[in-house]
This record gives sequence, C-alpha cells and structure tokens, in this order.
Amino acid sequence: MLSFGVTFQPDPPLRRTVELARVAEATGHDYVWLWDSHVLWQEVYPIFALIATETDRVRIGPCVTNPATRHPTVTASAIATLNELSGGRMEVGIGRGDSAQRVIGRHPVSLDDLRRACQVIRELAAGRAVEVDGATVRLAWSPGHEVRIWIAGYGPRALRLAGEVADGVILQLADPDLIPWFLGHVEEGARRAGRRRSEIEVQVAAPAYVASDRTRARDQVRWFPALVSNHVIDLVRRYAPEQLPAELTEYVRRRDHYDYAEHGRVGARHTSWVSDEVVDRFCVIGSVDEVRAKLRRLEAMGMTQFNNYDMGEDPAGQMRIFGSELIPAWREGAPVLRAEAP
Repeated sequence: MLSFGVTFQPDPPLRRTVELARVAEATGHDYVWLWDSHVLWQEVYPIFALIATETDRVRIGPCVTNPATRHPTVTASAIATLNELSGGRMEVGIGRGDSAQRVIGRHPVSLDDLRRACQVIRELAAGRAVEVDGATVRLAWSPGHEVRIWIAGYGPRALRLAGEVADGVILQLADPDLIPWFLGHVEEGARRAGRRRSEIEVQVAAPAYVASDRTRARDQVRWFPALVSNHVIDLVRRYAPEQLPAELTEYVRRRDHYDYAEHGRVGARHTSWVSDEVVDRFCVIGSVDEVRAKLRRLEAMGMTQFNNYDMGEDPAGQMRIFGSELIPAWREGAPVLRAEAP
C-alpha cells in the first residue's frame, strides 16, 4: 500500500514545525520528514524530539542528512536516542550533501564516504559494534531498534549504491517517465548485492499543490525544478551526455544562477528560467483528480511512498486536502494497476 510522507523546512518558530507534524499525523500521513541544512534552517534534532513527544504514530527523520556536517557516529547516537523517545519511529534519509555543504564552502562527499556512513549509522544505532577509522565502536546503551536508511540520488552510481545497501531510495523528482530510468540503476545495484529491487522502497519526493488554478499552483512549486538543477548540473559534469536522459538534463541549459539564500522558497528570484512544462513534469499539481491521477501513474512506475515537499502557502490546508480527498483512496484498498518493475 502506498504510504504518504510530508516534508517541512524547519523555519522558526519551531513550534510551528511541531504543530505541522501534528496536523500531518491527524490527516493520515505516515511520515514526517525535515530538511537538514543547519545554516539555512533551525537545528533538526531538538525539533525531532518535540515531534516524537507530541505524536504517536508517524515515522520521523531527516530528508536528507549527510555524512560530512553530521559525522555518522553522531547521527547514529542522535537517532538511537530519539528511537528511545519515539518508540522506534526514527528513519534516516541521507545523501552526499548539497545545501548543507555548499553554504559553508564545501563540496558533497564521495559515494564511498556515503556507503561507509550508511553502515556505521545502521550498526551503531541498532547497538551493534562497527569499525570507525580503525577503532571498534559500539553504543552499548542503544535501545536496539533497527534503523531504515534511505539514500537520495539522481546519478547512476548513487542509484546503484542505493540498490546495494539502502532500505529505500529517495527520488527527488515526480516525472513518471523518468522513474524507470532511475529504478533501472537501482535494480542493477540490487542485483550486484544479491538483492531484489522489490526489497527497496521507492520514495518520490517532490512538492504537491492542489488547486484548480494551475497558474497559482505552478507559482507555489516553481522553486523545485530550480533546486533539482543543482544536482543535475553536478551530473552533467560527471557523466557523458549519452549516460543521462535528455528529459533530465536539457532544461538546465536555461539556468542562469542559483541563490542558496532562497533555497526551497516560494517566489525565489532564481526560478524565472524554469518553464511551465518542467514544473508540470517534476511536481504534482492541479485539481484533486489531476493529482490523484499523477500519483497513480507514479505508483504504477514503482513508487511506494509519496513525500510531499509542503513548502507552499497554507501547508496545513494542503495536508487536510490530502487527508480528506487523496489518502483515503489508498487506505480503502482500491486496486492499482502496477507496471512491471524494471
């Protein structure tokens, strides 16, 4: 059954973020995620603690953290502590690091570092011993909850890594036509590790905005393709053109600048080059029927969780629309025609 998550920027006041998490749980969402970029927004771990104490059911975690600004042993300790507080509801989304690294003058980490971080976090958070820089380390006090790790990625190597070691993959892009390309690389990594692709959860993380006025809806989410372009630019530098789908890369030719001070912000000035066509492909917008239809298409391509980057106007109102008009369609067990997994 499709699960539903929602992601917030941890902007002040922090009580607002906690209240939004309470709305998410009340409206039937399964996950509450926070962006983790400690300079741009508030520190996430105290907010996770408050969310854990003021909710009962939703699963909680960063979407996404990284192994540079957050040393893996520190992440493991924080998650294990929060698992005691939440009753084992913590999960970890992790990637190479974009805004958290770039705003302090650093570059994303290597995939080898990301691989090691996943191992260290998983083992330590569950209370098992692991080697870290030549030392054997164990969180003897850990309550022992297993931690699911989701890897975010766009490029073939990152996606193959997710297939090899992750419990789930985070695809920050809601274009059904691109999902098979992404998941083909995940499957390749899974085969390499002796796994099945079906063992790996597939999260599509993108902004949704339900409104009959499509122009207004586009204005609420136009920031997202601009954000994605940071990752696409990185891919273009690392891969030959024939290794990447044109549907993913061609749109960044129009990009003129990006300002991390407006990262993920509605109305950001660096979004003027983003076309309506790209907004419609990368995001989930429109009437209730249009949004439901696109979610069905994404699910048919392999999506197991839709994670709404709920950064627009009235996030609580959007969650209530999802809770009353969209989530029940999946909770009632309506049949889904699923495309064959790649």
